[in-house]
Amino acid sequence: MEFRLNREAVPAEEVIYSGVQEQGIELDYILPDYYPDIVRLVRCDVIPVVSDWSVSGDRLTYELRCEIRLLYCGEDGSELRCVTQKQDYSKTVELGRSADSPEVTLAAKSDHINFRAVNKRRLDVRGAVSVRIGVKGERSQEVVSDAFGMNIQLKKSPVRFAANNLSAEKTVQLSEEITLTAAQPAAEDIVYRTCSAGECEKKIVSGKLLAKGEIKADILYSCSSGGSSSLEPMSFTLPYSQILDMEGLDDTYECIVRAEVISCEITPAADKDGENRILRCEPELRITCRAVKTADIMTAVDAYSTVYPCEVEYSEIQAQQLPAVYAESFRHSAKLAEGDAVPAEIYALWCTPKNINTRVGEDGRSVMITGMLTYSMAAKDSSGMMVMPDRDEAFEEQIDIGDDLTGAEVTAELAGANVSYNISPEGVLTAKADIPLKISAGSSATIRAVTAITVDDSVKKQRDGDYAIKLYFGVENEDVWDIAKRYSTDASAIMEENDLTGEKLENGRMLLIPIKE
Repeated sequence: MEFRLNREAVPAEEVIYSGVQEQGIELDYILPDYYPDIVRLVRCDVIPVVSDWSVSGDRLTYELRCEIRLLYCGEDGSELRCVTQKQDYSKTVELGRSADSPEVTLAAKSDHINFRAVNKRRLDVRGAVSVRIGVKGERSQEVVSDAFGMNIQLKKSPVRFAANNLSAEKTVQLSEEITLTAAQPAAEDIVYRTCSAGECEKKIVSGKLLAKGEIKADILYSCSSGGSSSLEPMSFTLPYSQILDMEGLDDTYECIVRAEVISCEITPAADKDGENRILRCEPELRITCRAVKTADIMTAVDAYSTVYPCEVEYSEIQAQQLPAVYAESFRHSAKLAEGDAVPAEIYALWCTPKNINTRVGEDGRSVMITGMLTYSMAAKDSSGMMVMPDRDEAFEEQIDIGDDLTGAEVTAELAGANVSYNISPEGVLTAKADIPLKISAGSSATIRAVTAITVDDSVKKQRDGDYAIKLYFGVENEDVWDIAKRYSTDASAIMEENDLTGEKLENGRMLLIPIKE
């Protein structure tokens, strides 16, 4: 009797590399002549970002850009100055093996920073940043989709996979000039800035993707008010609209589009009257798109012959799919200071998430997010000194999603918190942060698929007696397939003989097992 197998190739996702790389930061800086002497150091931040990357064979190369911002008070003790320096590093990672159509994720963060003034003109900065690296590749796995002959029985299950993958990336340099209003004082120096790209709208137009959105900028600039040094907060948005070429893209593809601000230069510029009432904003924006066209096949997950002994080979496969993305938010509050520790004047207050960890909740339909929120403020203390203290607050939030997340790999991205504060009559400073977050839930569930079946037709299975029907007491939720395999018979015959409507027993009961010859 002829035995024949039909096979299908399923693209499967596999992890090529996962790890963390560290980079030390060292800066020995002498102030230019036009900067005032250092009287008091206020704050130092290191903002790392991966500006570019490429994969060649089994090697990943990426460019790490670290911006060091150090704030200090000048000669009168209250004038705030900002020293900004950039350091670029080229880093290499040995992946161990080559990756086909690699999907690379690189997330940089500042680990620690120490800074001091060697003398009135010299600064010394030491610290470290780390980059979390993930590389996934694509491999083709052949699975059995059907089998014929030799009294073979197949148990099948549907598998959804990425039949086609498209990706594109575009980096653009934008430029915009913002004019201060008459009510805003002229800018002397930008002492704090943060730029983020919000939700990206997308539109597919036959082989092209139109991405639209806004870049939100929050800044704090130094100025003179009433003859004394002061700080002025300001927020503004910059629109962007870009076209990415993606040959073959149409409405049958699902797309995930992400916009990221790589860098953002904001500098004061003079207007026609010679006052610094213009802010020149030059953000560098990276837009990435991943598009997937999915398909479904029925693949064999188990097999046996009712007549002949056979061997079945299996393989665990994880079919590629786009992750589901959820836009959520939560509110967090923290007591920052009380009594004499409350600043005399607060110019701005912001919140930065750190060390974010995520996991699926015990109910399987929620995401647990833990980490640290660093509340920072720019203020004047009771003596008139500029201060920018930080306060770390641990948090844990449960975000209800509603969908079944069992087996999913979840990540969360927190950015752009809206922070308000209140000082109570008792003198307690409390901050409230409304934090938007984007949760990505990628299916990590695997399926055990049949990859090969070998039937020995030289001998038949031995039965323990000569009978056509056998009695068997099945238990609740027992799979009819498992019963049929145990007795080398047909699962559909058991269901027909016992008037069963489902593939699992609804309750324990006696079954008639028809025996196949």
